[in-house]
Amino acid sequence: MTADRLHERLERATADLDPPFAVLDLDALDANAADLTVRAGGKPIRVASKSVRCRAVLRRVLARPGFAGVLGYSLREALWLTSGDDAVSDDVVVGYPSVDRAALRALAADERAAARITLMVDSPDHLDLIDDVVPPGRRPGLRVCLDVDASLRTAGGRVHIGVRRSPVHTPEDAVALARRVAARDGVRLVGLMAYEAQIAGVQDAPAGRRLRGLAVRGLQSVSARELAARRAAVVAAVSEVAPLEFVNGGGTGSLERTAVEDAVTEVAAGSGLYSPVLFDGYRAFAARPATFYAVPVTRAPAAGVVTVAGGGWIASGPPGADRLPTPTFPAGLRWLPTEGTGEVQTPLRGAGDLRVGNRVWFRHAKAGEVCEHVDELHALAGDAVGDRFRTYRGEGQAFG
Repeated sequence: MTADRLHERLERATADLDPPFAVLDLDALDANAADLTVRAGGKPIRVASKSVRCRAVLRRVLARPGFAGVLGYSLREALWLTSGDDAVSDDVVVGYPSVDRAALRALAADERAAARITLMVDSPDHLDLIDDVVPPGRRPGLRVCLDVDASLRTAGGRVHIGVRRSPVHTPEDAVALARRVAARDGVRLVGLMAYEAQIAGVQDAPAGRRLRGLAVRGLQSVSARELAARRAAVVAAVSEVAPLEFVNGGGTGSLERTAVEDAVTEVAAGSGLYSPVLFDGYRAFAARPATFYAVPVTRAPAAGVVTVAGGGWIASGPPGADRLPTPTFPAGLRWLPTEGTGEVQTPLRGAGDLRVGNRVWFRHAKAGEVCEHVDELHALAGDAVGDRFRTYRGEGQAFG
C-alpha cells in the first residue's frame, strides 16, 4: 500500500473522530505477527507486554499459532493478566525483578497465580526480599527465572557493549545463583532469560548512516557469536542444578539469530507487532507500521508552517532526535530543530495546504509507550474503524 493510499485510508476511516486519538491498523498488526512467526523458525514467541499495553491486542496475538505466553513488565500487571475468568494468559514471566511487597504478598496468597507467574531474579538479594515479605512456610513454591546478562564485554571487562542490568554474566555466576535458589525453601528455579539488547534493539541499517550501519553489524556479529557460545554454556551448567522448563532470548530485531540456538527454547517479541519508527532501520525484516496518532492543526504562524496541539509523545532511552515522534502524514512535514515536539504545541515546517482544523498523523519512536497517552486504540480493519481496544491506561491502571 502506498503512503498516499494509507493516509487516505486513515483519514476516511476516522473522519468522525476528534483528535487527539490513536489508531491500530489490524491488517498491519496481523501481517507483522505472521512475519514474526516465520522469523522465529518454529520457536514459540512470548509476547512482550510492555510493547503492547492492551489486553485485547495480547489476546488477539496469543490466539495465533506460534505465540505462547507473556513477558510481563511488573508483578502487578502479571497478577492482573492471569486473574479472573477472562484471564489473558496462564503463563506470564515477569521480565524484571520485583520489589513490590504488596504484589508479592498477593502472589503468595494465591496458589493459582503462583502456578501461572514466574518471578525474575538476578541476585540473592531478591530471594532475601521475598523471604522478608512472605516467609517460606507461608507461601506456595514460587516460580523463579534467572536473568543472565547478555551484553558483550571485552578488553578484560573495560569495554561493555549492551545494557547494564543483571550482574550474572558467566556460567559460574549463573550456577552460583542457581544453587542459592535451589537451597532456598519456597522457591523453584524453572527458567532462564538472556536478552541481547545490543542486537535486538539497535538498528543495523539506519537511514542515511551507512558507516554506522556497517559498524553496528560488525559489533552485532561478534556479540552474537560470543553470546551463543556463552548462553549454551550457561544453560548446560544451570541445568545440572535444576531442570529448566524454558530458556528465553531474543527480541524483535534478533529473532532469526536467537531462534537457531539450540539452547534457546523460546524467543520474545513485542515491538515488531506495532512496528514503531525505531524498527524501520533493520535489514532482516520490513514490518508494516501499525500504530499512528493524530493531532489537530491549531495555528498557522508563518508561510509553510503550522502548529499542532501537543504531539510531544517522547520515547524513553538516551536523549536524542531519534526519540521524538515522526510527523508522517501529510508527507514532507518536519519539526523545527530549535523546538522539537512539545507538550502543548508542536510547530511543523512543510505544511503545504494544511489549514487550521486539519490533522497531522505521527508515528511513535517506540512501541507500547504510545498507549501511555490514550485510553483506547481505534481498531482499523479494512477501510473502517470498528472496535475500540482499551489500553492499560484506559483500564484505570488496574494492575498499578
